[in-house]
Amino acid sequence: MFRLVLSLMAVIGLAACGADPKWASDAEVQAARFVAGPPTYITLYTVLNNTSNAGAHSAILVNASERVIFDPAGTWYHPRLPERNDVHFGMTDKMVAFYIDYHARKTFRVVEQKVFVTPEVAELVLARVKAYGAVPKAMCTRATSSVLRGVPGFESLPATLFPKQLSVEFGKLPGVTTKTITDDDDDNNHGVLLMQANGKPVEG
Repeated sequence: MFRLVLSLMAVIGLAACGADPKWASDAEVQAARFVAGPPTYITLYTVLNNTSNAGAHSAILVNASERVIFDPAGTWYHPRLPERNDVHFGMTDKMVAFYIDYHARKTFRVVEQKVFVTPEVAELVLARVKAYGAVPKAMCTRATSSVLRGVPGFESLPATLFPKQLSVEFGKLPGVTTKTITDDDDDNNHGVLLMQANGKPVEG
């Protein structure tokens, strides 16, 4: 029971997410649109607590006809990237690195799990993340697993609230490659966003 409570606290902790609807304009989304090109793939990002080993957050990067990240109820943002609910557009390699750097710190590590899929499957996942809507607090993994479940090749994934459980099951999919990213940044790490004296955020 204690482990269950600890896991729930971890999910609510770093993921500490709120259902704040956001809707960038068509012009903003189109201007930021980034096409990485083939091959098409889905990457699951899982944030784990280095002390308790409990899961804290889940998100998925979708490389289809454009590359976006579905960061349900997440706290990460970049001032140059438009967002529609929990979908961030314009995920270049640099922005993906920014995203990882924001989450990896002394007390948390990031597990990156990538699986290549057909263009049709990638487009289906892209459509599903765009249609999902704003995600309430602590529901990041529920949203992530809901998006993937039912998609061809991902039917075995559970509907779960727990990031670590989803990561373990995702790792069982054929062809998945896994990488763990660690960082010695302090816990007050704000990723790549620094504040100038005039209060405007810039890339760090």
